[in-house]
Amino acid sequence: MRREDKGDSYVKKRFSIWFGVLFVIYTLLIGWYLFFGANTELPNVYKGTSADPATFMNARQLELSHEFSRIKSLIYFVSIPLEWGIYLFVLYFGLSRVFRNWSKGISRFSFVQIAIYVILLMCINLILTFPLDYINYQVSQAYEISTQSFSSWMKDLFISFWVSNLFMILTVFVIYFFMNRKPKKWWLYAWLLSVPFTVFMMFIQPVVIDPLYNDFYRLEDKQLEEKILSMASRADIPAERVFEVDMSEKTNALNAYVTGIGSNLRIVLWDTTLNTLEDDEILFVMAHEMGHFVMHHLYFNLFASIFLSLIGLYIGAKLLKWAVARYGEKWGVSGINDIASLPVLLLIFSLLSFLVGPIENAVSRSAENDSDVYAIEMTEDPEAAIGAFQELTINGLSEVNPPGLVKFFRYGHPTMLERIHLLESYMPKEKEKMKAPSN
Repeated sequence: MRREDKGDSYVKKRFSIWFGVLFVIYTLLIGWYLFFGANTELPNVYKGTSADPATFMNARQLELSHEFSRIKSLIYFVSIPLEWGIYLFVLYFGLSRVFRNWSKGISRFSFVQIAIYVILLMCINLILTFPLDYINYQVSQAYEISTQSFSSWMKDLFISFWVSNLFMILTVFVIYFFMNRKPKKWWLYAWLLSVPFTVFMMFIQPVVIDPLYNDFYRLEDKQLEEKILSMASRADIPAERVFEVDMSEKTNALNAYVTGIGSNLRIVLWDTTLNTLEDDEILFVMAHEMGHFVMHHLYFNLFASIFLSLIGLYIGAKLLKWAVARYGEKWGVSGINDIASLPVLLLIFSLLSFLVGPIENAVSRSAENDSDVYAIEMTEDPEAAIGAFQELTINGLSEVNPPGLVKFFRYGHPTMLERIHLLESYMPKEKEKMKAPSN
């Protein structure tokens, strides 16, 4: 065996051992924290209140909610380093170099080469993450959150795979096009082109992407639709109809949302929400979603996404240049404009996304809290609001007071403890005026 081959074999072996050991230690520590170390006992001040799960969940539901929430969180925390490990595996074992050579051997056109490379890379990712995805699906089935058949789940998985591939191919082609022509400022040109694309995607999402996964149709309950549209009119939301989406074939969880911009704006209710909640509870949920629109959270999210993508591309460009300069020869990557450098770039973006995630969650929790306040002021029905959140907790087996680390990394909404307590302590302004002493 040549010295180069021995050195390459040593690097692969060393990477495999170190990553495997660290991954196992990390998984054990996270598991211990979630199931044993985290203190999630309800503070005494909340016991006996509407936020106390013991007041609206039976002992079995409490047990299931604890188990389900912890298992789902464990899967989430394990999936993060697994994604990073896949990118490093592709680099250290020379698969990125092999994929590049195959794609160049098949076609001389750069777009075709990139398409072939991306599909091969995403296939590796699909294969290596499938066991965890399947476990995630089985857990939801076992706890009766998911009602989706395996064939339907696989169909959604492959739709996501090919939709993601399409957008990935277009994105990667643009990035590497500018890398070849503007190597120092590629990140800026790529960002400038991404802005109209991001807006366009937000516009077509409700009418093109979402219907690939579910059937949407006009709300059959005309009386309820009239009430919702009346609220929308009061909120100056230009909606002419309310859509119902058939989710009961896939889940028992509840949801509703207002999405899209311009003429493609849609008010959507899951049929599971319609089948579970009372009308006044549904009206509170819809008022909450309308609050996001009224307070321009949709546009804030759009502008924040555009701004963060600029920062991410800039930092990504600097880190990619450094990583390729230092490890490129070992990985078989000739330069930043070599398509074989894509796993490095994806790894960098994934790391940056993970780091900024808690900040995004904190901002999102604040926006959700504002929408809760908006909804309760619009409906003036705290009892219905509390009932809606209690049902959401039961049907989704949500943990009312999750571990701190889980809230920090996973919660884009306030905890149910915080949300129900807010509603319980809320006193409408009209009642405050009634209690105020007259002069």
